[in-house]
Amino acid sequence: MASKIFTGNMPELMENILNNLDNEIYSLYQCTLVSRHWCKMSIPILWQDPFSSDQTRGHLLIPTYFSSFGEYDKSILENYGIDADFSKTLFDYARFLKVLDLNNLECKVDDWIVYLFRSGEYIKSDYKTKTHIISLLFKLFIESGATLHEFVYTDYLTFVPEILISLVPNDQFFSRLRHLSLGNISNFGFETTYNFFIDLLKIPTKINVLELDLTYGNACRWNLIDGFIHIIKSQEQLGLFKLRGDNSSEFHGIILALESQKNSLQEVIVKNCHYSAEFEVLKNCKNLETLRIKHCFTELLKTLNYKVSTLEIVDSSIDASTIVPILEKSGLLLQRLRLKIESRIREESLLLKALNTFCPNVTYLNIMNIEFSAQFLELIGNLSKLQFLTLQCTFDDIPEELKIRNHIMIFSSIIAMHP
Repeated sequence: MASKIFTGNMPELMENILNNLDNEIYSLYQCTLVSRHWCKMSIPILWQDPFSSDQTRGHLLIPTYFSSFGEYDKSILENYGIDADFSKTLFDYARFLKVLDLNNLECKVDDWIVYLFRSGEYIKSDYKTKTHIISLLFKLFIESGATLHEFVYTDYLTFVPEILISLVPNDQFFSRLRHLSLGNISNFGFETTYNFFIDLLKIPTKINVLELDLTYGNACRWNLIDGFIHIIKSQEQLGLFKLRGDNSSEFHGIILALESQKNSLQEVIVKNCHYSAEFEVLKNCKNLETLRIKHCFTELLKTLNYKVSTLEIVDSSIDASTIVPILEKSGLLLQRLRLKIESRIREESLLLKALNTFCPNVTYLNIMNIEFSAQFLELIGNLSKLQFLTLQCTFDDIPEELKIRNHIMIFSSIIAMHP
């Protein structure tokens, strides 16, 4: 069997093996040196996410793409003092792209320009130069026939309008998209750029992870609401939805659109959001298992009494009375609970009682600013399936040193009994 793998007679098996090395850049590089067949299998994996933050020397890959530029695109670079006269490469690397984070791409282009300066090469290093390089690279990715699996836009970036105008939206580029993250999309800067991306993002229907950013009224400013709603409703099986709000209760029908995903939605993450009646639609989501709430307000928590297996509340104002309904509703299903807040949980005895009464199957517990009390020790002792525990406790109500020691000894013995 080993000889068949080396000679390429079992391509499916070999491909599965190499795909499991997708984060092992050095190992994949070594595989390219084994044989011609291994090289053909490894190179596409190496180049599917070339701008990842993990690739510390990823900026050195930028000029490799220039060899695939046409004469006109090369002339644009030459106007900025960039020598784009590279010999043809063995592979069409742009076609292998699967993950494109525009913020990472911008950082790698910045790093490459700095690298040229340090190497003694003079090029124009103004914002216009960078904008043209990024725009030409994006054009190359689309025209090469690449099919993205993940597309992330999280920062300020401007494209050259003339270049985007020359591109006819390519059905293939986003057709297999699984993860889409749109943050500060209004900062594309030009209406041409905005229209191009919205048209392009209406193509994918198999997105599993969708992240939207509504801060600073970006969506309303550029009339993105209809585009966002269309993206949500057109998906066949949306599994994770993440929304960053602007500390308001206006969502313009975006959350209501999740009604179309009630049979597939499994995880919801909301950040900087006030209560809105739109959140009621999540009660219709039959398979919702995970709820993560960050920097939100008590009014919102009071309404999110869904049945979930994972509940996470971070940096939000917490009254135990607002969490108890979720714990009671979740009951035996709840397995993971994380409460990370800076101040003490109000009425925490109600919280501990609810956990003790309704949620015996918790395996992961992460709580900050909880009182180290007898009631808390009783809870830990009763959570027979607990496997992971992280605490930040207070001893305000246990002043006697001996009593503290006794509690710690009891706590240690309880933990020792857990598997």
